[in-house]
Amino acid sequence: MDSISVHQIAQRIGGEVRGNGDLLVDGAAAFDKAGPSSITFVGDEKHLRLLKDCRAGACFLPHAYSEAPTVLAASIPALVFVDDAMDAFLAILREFRPQRPRPNVGISPAAHIDPTAVIGPDCNIYAGAIIGPGVTIGSRCDIHAGVCLGQDCRIGDDCILYPYVVMYPDVVLEPRVIVHASAVLGADGFGFRFRNGRFEKIPQLGSVHIHSDCEVGASTTIDRGMIGPTVIGEGTKLDNLIMIGHNCELGRHNAFASQVGLAGSVTTGDYVRCAGQVGIADHLHLGEGSVLGARAGVHRNVPAGETHIGTPARPEQEQIRTVMSLSKVPEMRKKMQKLEAQVLELQRQVQELLESRAAPEAA
Repeated sequence: MDSISVHQIAQRIGGEVRGNGDLLVDGAAAFDKAGPSSITFVGDEKHLRLLKDCRAGACFLPHAYSEAPTVLAASIPALVFVDDAMDAFLAILREFRPQRPRPNVGISPAAHIDPTAVIGPDCNIYAGAIIGPGVTIGSRCDIHAGVCLGQDCRIGDDCILYPYVVMYPDVVLEPRVIVHASAVLGADGFGFRFRNGRFEKIPQLGSVHIHSDCEVGASTTIDRGMIGPTVIGEGTKLDNLIMIGHNCELGRHNAFASQVGLAGSVTTGDYVRCAGQVGIADHLHLGEGSVLGARAGVHRNVPAGETHIGTPARPEQEQIRTVMSLSKVPEMRKKMQKLEAQVLELQRQVQELLESRAAPEAA
């Protein structure tokens, strides 16, 4: 899209302009990167406080901020007030940077497809993909180069598997699942018994079932269950480099950041969120709407709606009080050393007093 005036932008997204509506905008940019010909957005109090330092030519803001002192003092030439600033920004960003159309490559002759595989209409199967026996692929799926689909995998409509995704046998993806590069779905769970001085492998005879509208990040691994499936609930989003152990069952619309690790048989309710590097011990349950802060080490169940942080993870306010107390330890140590010296001095004085009283009696 070429340059467009702020007035035209406001008309497209139903916004209210304050300032120079004739200003021409040629791009959309992040708050701290925007220049005089760019439009950006303010979606929270943090960025609102920084508005006076923003160099953007135009800015989307929520109607709720229209009379805020920071807004009134802003030097940005054009402000556009809308119901949802991020939605408005993303709508305009898509116009300045339209997504590439879905290619139409069809089924490459360089893909290796077993004769028993069933592939739905309008699929793209790229060169080097390996489709095993009994695989079923729905309509409008994109299977990129190097993808390997094991025997009897089932993939729903409108799924995208990026390069080098590996799906072991019997993995199921429901419609509209996105799996990013080098993810591994359905590898054996880490199940062993220690007998007679050695580890014996426990057969992992379950599968993986990923429900609709999920997204699995690059190099994430989801192990198959030992008996039943490892389950990822509808709408759940997994970042890159996440490990989901065997027999885990995640609820709907969970969101896990990078390097989260779940041991076997962890279950979660709906709308659970885990920040980066959270580690969760086996057979625990994370209640609906619970939140785990970055690097939390979870060793017990987390009740619904609670936020836990730290290692070992504890309720947020409790952990904050503990950390605040620990920060005072050096000062407390100095006070203890001073008190110890005072006690020793008092003991010395008492001993001298006792000895001085005992002397005349002895005489």
